Amino acid sequence: MSAVPVAERNQDATIYIGGLDERVHESILWELFVQAGPVVNVHIPKDRVTQGHQGYGFVEFLSEEDADYAIKIMNMIKLYGKPIRVNKASAHQKNLDVGANLFIGNLDPEVDEKLLYDTFSAFGVILQTPKIMREIDSGNSKGYAFINFANFDGSDTALEAMNGQYLCNRPITVSYAFKKDSKGERHGSAAERLLAAQNPLSHADRPHTLFADQPQYPQHPISMPALPPAPFPIHPSSWLPYGAVGGLPLPPMLPPPPPPFALTPRPSNPSTPSIRPPPPPPSRPPPPPLNA
Repeated sequence: MSAVPVAERNQDATIYIGGLDERVHESILWELFVQAGPVVNVHIPKDRVTQGHQGYGFVEFLSEEDADYAIKIMNMIKLYGKPIRVNKASAHQKNLDVGANLFIGNLDPEVDEKLLYDTFSAFGVILQTPKIMREIDSGNSKGYAFINFANFDGSDTALEAMNGQYLCNRPITVSYAFKKDSKGERHGSAAERLLAAQNPLSHADRPHTLFADQPQYPQHPISMPALPPAPFPIHPSSWLPYGAVGGLPLPPMLPPPPPPFALTPRPSNPSTPSIRPPPPPPSRPPPPPLNA
């Protein structure tokens, strides 16, 4: 599992694994990915000072088919509680390349592929590991890189959000990269966008979540909400109608309460009194009867 120079790797059969927990080491990656196919080499780059890994690694398979299968079943599974990102930079990505290629300039020398991947993958699916241009002899960064998105939605969002933002104390520049063998024409043209919309493979590399943790749904079937308790005990024969033989007895009939005094209706015809007049005061004698 020793490191193999990048130039000697079979890039078509090599995958990139990002988002690794600090407890992950090369033996764990080997045991995990050998389930997808024969593994040739595993390499996790380490920090020169701390000797701890930087959260990403590479696995080289015996064949490109094994690498493709590993991406399909391993992308976004959780390792030590963290979802890992599995990607591949190979020739077959040309079929998925829609032209959403960004140029990232004014990079700090400390910026590496992992930082670029972690930063820009938040805006969309990245088809391959970001390519930082480096000096052949020293391996030092030349200060610019290229990132290839799976669609223009991701590249447009990344360009709008990151152009002019600081990355390792330097404001970076983000723009669409120039096309190869073209006279100053950049990617992102209307023609490329139209072709990308018609490309059925432009949405092929989506996170595979088959083995990711799923939400914990209740294991019992969904039931109706509980009804409020009945005002009387429920018997086995309670489904029978009220008053039926074997059913529940009829509820007692209570007279309705009398209406309030204030709501007593007044007679509609005042000439027809409905009550007797009050008796005269006791201090006065009653009036004499009227003669006919």
